[in-house]
Amino acid sequence: MKHDFREYPDREMMMMGIADRIASDLRQALQNDDRASIAVPGGTTPGPIFDTLSGVDLHWDRIDVLLTDERWVPEDSPRSNTRLLRDRFFVDKASDARLVPLYGGTETPEDSLAQLSEAVEAVLPLSVVLLGMGEDMHTASLFPGADKLDEALDPHAPALLPMRAPGAPEARITLTARVLNDAMSKHLVITGAAKREALERAVKLNDPAQAPVSAVLRDMVVHWAE
Repeated sequence: MKHDFREYPDREMMMMGIADRIASDLRQALQNDDRASIAVPGGTTPGPIFDTLSGVDLHWDRIDVLLTDERWVPEDSPRSNTRLLRDRFFVDKASDARLVPLYGGTETPEDSLAQLSEAVEAVLPLSVVLLGMGEDMHTASLFPGADKLDEALDPHAPALLPMRAPGAPEARITLTARVLNDAMSKHLVITGAAKREALERAVKLNDPAQAPVSAVLRDMVVHWAE
């Protein structure tokens, strides 16, 4: 479970540094293949990364972008991660990128699972994955105590699974650990003392059932700033 831990003097430098590293990873991927793919988290933390990355000169028309997970809510909901992507990623130069959706507009994620999974499978393996982590040591929608966590952690899991977890008000849909681990370049961004302590706890536990993030830390670059 070896990972590369990088500490930054402040959050602004970290966000710029991550954006620069991801841009470099994508350029490298596009040198080797016709298309590249990147999966990114929702939430507020990665917003500054998106702001910087969206202005970078890349062949965005050859890049597929998807979320690592999504809440099963309409795009106009303030809780929609897709809405965040449209507002802060698919702007400026990155407006030419192609969105691979994780929301299908049906009543439940199960009703859209086959169609969404087919589109995700078509862009695998991921060139780059950027993940976040909660203080409960979840990543993507791989939550401790979630109903399909064991299936999502299985090395032969499908690419995409619906997920319901205690404390999560909506159903979710998430990339599985297999997809996250198969990415050619893996990054985790965390901020603050509490999340650093959570990461250290996850490493010590080394039990994906209690600390799902530990299932994807191998070969991960972890970026941290206070």
